[in-house]
Amino acid sequence: MSIVNESNFNQEVLELSKTKPVLVDFFAEWCGGCKIMAPIIDELAEEGGNKFAVAKVNVEESPALVEKHEVMSLPTVVLFKGGVKVDFLTGAQSKESLFDLLKK
Repeated sequence: MSIVNESNFNQEVLELSKTKPVLVDFFAEWCGGCKIMAPIIDELAEEGGNKFAVAKVNVEESPALVEKHEVMSLPTVVLFKGGVKVDFLTGAQSKESLFDLLKK
């Protein structure tokens, strides 16, 4: 799992998503739902192995990414494949919901 920002998003997410799906967790330290999701996202990242990648974006530190990817609420997870955003989920999610998103 990597922490990404405006300077490395293209390489760590968009380019990587051309070879495998990348799930991006948009979060903030003050977000209660994000704190609930953090261990689920961490577990998912560990279990993913080489099948998919997980990246995290701190919305406080990367407002341009928030705007560009139209993140309206937190937590939000966005799935990128082939260099583009293909789907997203908002609000606290179960591990199963995240796996279902990755299967798309």
